[in-house]
Amino acid sequence: MKKQLFSILFILIFAISLSAQTAPTEKNVTIFSAKIRYLEMGDAAKPKVILLHGLGAQAESWQFNIAAIAQNYHVIALDQVGFGKSDKPFLKYRIATYTDFLDKFMSELKIEKASLVGNSMGGWIAGLMAIKYPNRVEKIVLADAAGIIPDMINSDEIYRLNNSTRDEIRANLKLIFATPAFQNNEALVDQFMTQRVVANDGYTINSIIESIKRKEDFLNNRLAEIKKPTLIIWGKQDGLLPVADAYTFNKGIANSELVIFDNCGHVPQVEKALDFNKKVLEFLGK
Repeated sequence: MKKQLFSILFILIFAISLSAQTAPTEKNVTIFSAKIRYLEMGDAAKPKVILLHGLGAQAESWQFNIAAIAQNYHVIALDQVGFGKSDKPFLKYRIATYTDFLDKFMSELKIEKASLVGNSMGGWIAGLMAIKYPNRVEKIVLADAAGIIPDMINSDEIYRLNNSTRDEIRANLKLIFATPAFQNNEALVDQFMTQRVVANDGYTINSIIESIKRKEDFLNNRLAEIKKPTLIIWGKQDGLLPVADAYTFNKGIANSELVIFDNCGHVPQVEKALDFNKKVLEFLGK
């Protein structure tokens, strides 16, 4: 545990130090009449990497990764429609909604092709993007990606994804993180609760949950259609999406690479940020 705490503290100190030297630029663009907020960093002449956050998250979920990846790439991390500081129209949200928005987002930014790095729901979007808009995609990184039909799909347990109480957040922290310092952290509980209120994305999350219950856009029978170079990264102790899903992706996507991080949960870009950045850069650089 002491080793884990030291590693986390080092990551935090490193990130704070790095952000003090340089920070991504915050911008907005209009997509289908909705304001989409995004962070941008790196040389615009370099290959593009787009970071796609998970359910209930925003661009800052990549705060430990943007600067590291931007050393070699032009990095863009967006608040996807319905989340963060982007507009939240009352749509019938589904994963295909996000691929359509991402295609238009790339057009507006004059990005012909990019590598996509997605966590959780963001990985699901990256996978469907590689199927639906393959000409847009260079490579994909699936970090604890959703997209495989979950066991809890027909259970009310799925609504735990929409945190609205401290007790729900406490329970979910134990599923999201493997590190005890994150699992049992009342300051983090309050931070998550505040983020839920400020983000105002409860409707978006419930809408996506209903789409999941309708079994829309799942990748189970479409993995062979993903023809792009793929890196799968997973936390062995992920309590939301089991490590078995990592092997399902790996088996279904031809020539995909698989990396499992021990002592890591649902967000390897946070808990194992240094190792995550190293693996992503190695993969993108091939």
